[in-house]
Amino acid sequence: MSELQAALLAIGAGVMLVVYLYGWWQQRRLSRKFGTAFKASHADALYQENPVKSVPPVQHILAAAPSEPFASEAEVLPPDDGAAVMPNVQDEACALLDGRSDFIIDLHLHEPAAGAVLGGFWQRKFDFGKPVHVCGLTLHTRRWERVIAESQTLYVSLRIGLQLVDRGGVISATKLADFRDLILGVTRQIQAEATVADPTAAHAQAVELDALCAQVDQMVGINLVPPGERLLPCSRIAQAAALQGMRLESDGAFHLFNEQGQSLFSLTNHDTKPFQHHTLATASSPGITLLLDVPRVAQPALQFDLMTRVARDLAQELQLNLVDDQRVVLSAVGLDRIRAQIAEVEAQMTDNGIVPGSVQARRLFS
Repeated sequence: MSELQAALLAIGAGVMLVVYLYGWWQQRRLSRKFGTAFKASHADALYQENPVKSVPPVQHILAAAPSEPFASEAEVLPPDDGAAVMPNVQDEACALLDGRSDFIIDLHLHEPAAGAVLGGFWQRKFDFGKPVHVCGLTLHTRRWERVIAESQTLYVSLRIGLQLVDRGGVISATKLADFRDLILGVTRQIQAEATVADPTAAHAQAVELDALCAQVDQMVGINLVPPGERLLPCSRIAQAAALQGMRLESDGAFHLFNEQGQSLFSLTNHDTKPFQHHTLATASSPGITLLLDVPRVAQPALQFDLMTRVARDLAQELQLNLVDDQRVVLSAVGLDRIRAQIAEVEAQMTDNGIVPGSVQARRLFS
């Protein structure tokens, strides 16, 4: 070995030793600085057990340095302990994140960071065809809140949830895998630790949830039509609807709202043309339809009772007949049969952990 080779080996060994010692010193310094902030003695407020189905298994992934591949597995992160304040969920969307309806990835940051730490994720947030929510556990208040790219608050943990099911159907396995790869790519860049649900199990469970939603996704209608070929002036329809406390909304239908501002049921034009404020005085209609969106209202059987009473009042006020889709007059027996079917749907939803009219139900049936 030449003197030059020996000198180069000695220099290389020295550099490696310096890098190792510097990394050890940095890790020890950061542990002192942030160790206390990352400890808490609470259960995670965002995770809720589902009484019907278990949450898909999770994989705990330790992100390697950017130049190295991901480790296939890492040890489970130690539980937090020592926080003085129990965390609180400030954002409704964060409180609703659930392993049954969402694919959830938890990021445990080595250093507190603002929303911008997710970098390129923000540009691709809308690429997956389903709602995505980002929530962060704040450094100082220890509360979970919604995170946006511009958030300046410092967070110690981030939770990213991709909704799996809505009225558009279930997310594809390909998009789910793309979402996971995107988040893990960000995780590697920021050298965080991630807890990731198993995408295969999550997708299989989402398919089951979508099938359940398809079974209970029912819209019940009561048609009111004038006898013969008589048309209804839309101005009279508007007046009769107002007497029932209904008001015309931007979707072209009259709605009856509860105290929380949620629509209980709607009144639409029988020929599907939207009602519009500026044409009410001149337009006419062949009939009207009262619609109840069963999964999206609380106690739908009771709301059907209310809708039936309103239908009868409107029929009397406007001289109309209550008929089904084949224009057969609806009898009391027919209405009772419809109510029984609604009650069955309500029970099926409740038995499967989805309360009709709840925020989670309105989320799944949107």
